Amino acid sequence: MRDSELAIFPLNTVLFPGGPLALRIFEPRYLDMVSRCLRDGTSFGVVAIEAGNETGDTTTHRVGTLVRIGDWYTERDGLLGIVVVGTRRFRIRTSRIQTDGLHVAEIDTLKHEPPHAVPERFKYMADLMRSIIDQLGDQYALIDRNFEDASWLGFRLAEILPVKVIDKQAYLESEDALGRLTSLAPVLNALSVDEAQ
Repeated sequence: MRDSELAIFPLNTVLFPGGPLALRIFEPRYLDMVSRCLRDGTSFGVVAIEAGNETGDTTTHRVGTLVRIGDWYTERDGLLGIVVVGTRRFRIRTSRIQTDGLHVAEIDTLKHEPPHAVPERFKYMADLMRSIIDQLGDQYALIDRNFEDASWLGFRLAEILPVKVIDKQAYLESEDALGRLTSLAPVLNALSVDEAQ
């Protein structure tokens, strides 16, 4: 891997900035990648698969999320488990596959969304997230919490609500925090109606 390249982990999911993701690592290419990141304190990128699968030929979306490794452990079956936390979005400029099968890419990091207060009409979303976040799994203990920020709130809702990967990808690529909340509101409201019936 060249100095200008980033290791890429193609997955059938979308990871958002500020969000956690638990991964089981067993393929040699990814064990080497994780070992290198832990040793050097570097990041890798998570990007959603557009076509193909995680173990074969894949075409990925162009926008993904840089991650830092927040925790690692050995699972009961002896496999390595890690929890990563998304940091920044990036866009792939060029990519290639190494001889060991590892995807690497030259990337441009994308700007952070500016802080934006959650409007009054969406306060119920923040209240809901505040009430459920501790039930979402141990990995959520590793993330910073900012219930009053529209970008943070939208990303958290997009990662936990039952929406298609292609829609999650659109939420990741969007730079409109309020538009994201507006789009997610009907999904959340429909779930609330279903639970009430």
